[in-house]
Amino acid sequence: MANEVKDIGIDVRAPESACTDKHCPFHGQLSVKGQTIEGVVISTKMDKTAVVERDYLKYQGKYERYEKRTSHYSVHNPPCLGVKAGDRVRIMECRPLSKTVSFVIVEKR
Repeated sequence: MANEVKDIGIDVRAPESACTDKHCPFHGQLSVKGQTIEGVVISTKMDKTAVVERDYLKYQGKYERYEKRTSHYSVHNPPCLGVKAGDRVRIMECRPLSKTVSFVIVEKR
């Protein structure tokens, strides 16, 4: 029972280790929906929460060029994935878990 992994509806590798986190999409009751974003973990200092940085380009029509932009996301970090700072991850949208956390890590790349 503890090692059962739930199908979350997208094509990602399931974690090998199990966890008892109720907000884990694989072993808990949290459902994922909406956006899928890839980024780099820059901090894991909070309890079960990580900060993910996403770099992207925004087009500036006046100058007909692109500018680099960066976004930071506070995301839930399930313990079964074993994510550390510097890892590339895929995050998905979920229901709000706290004031700033509305995404969860679903895959370590």
